[in-house]
Amino acid sequence: MPPLAERVRIVESHVLSHDWYLLKKTVFDFRRSDGSWQRQQRETYDRGNGAVVLLYNERARTVVLTRQFRFPAFVNGYADLLIEAPAGLLDHATPEERIRLEVEEETGYRIHDVRKVFEAFMSPGSVTEKLHFFVATYEASAKVGSGGGIAAEGEDIEVVETPFDEALAMVARGEIVDAKTIMLLQHAALHIFGTTTI
Repeated sequence: MPPLAERVRIVESHVLSHDWYLLKKTVFDFRRSDGSWQRQQRETYDRGNGAVVLLYNERARTVVLTRQFRFPAFVNGYADLLIEAPAGLLDHATPEERIRLEVEEETGYRIHDVRKVFEAFMSPGSVTEKLHFFVATYEASAKVGSGGGIAAEGEDIEVVETPFDEALAMVARGEIVDAKTIMLLQHAALHIFGTTTI
């Protein structure tokens, strides 16, 4: 089988919306595994790539999360604020630079050492975004502001410091439903806190 780049032929592409981010409709031919060509079309939403971090204190066995309103979750029937790990779009910064800025804006913690643990596409059927996942340690002394996000961008973020085991219990109870946060908590359970169940 030839390389993937040789199995995709773009026929035409149209911009459907370029208001908030870029929504395109693309018609393409795809060479299937049996060698035949099939014409397909897809809509893709391009909002850029992003970064997310789990702040943890191993000694105190705590993590720092955020709680905020997410309109897409609301219109899909989720009637509560979402609890999430701090995250943001790269906006032409490196993942490491962006996540340090986002953490301080959202939580008030100034961190320096971040460790990348993996990358993942979160909804590859329609959204182009790839997330860079990080973990970083924090101490109370690293708190340099109140956080809360940037009001002009519509952010109204509550900082949530919670015991790690309680965060896992919140996943089990359906109180944490954000995929990137669950993935980082699972990573922490396996590689930081030594917990084998979530």
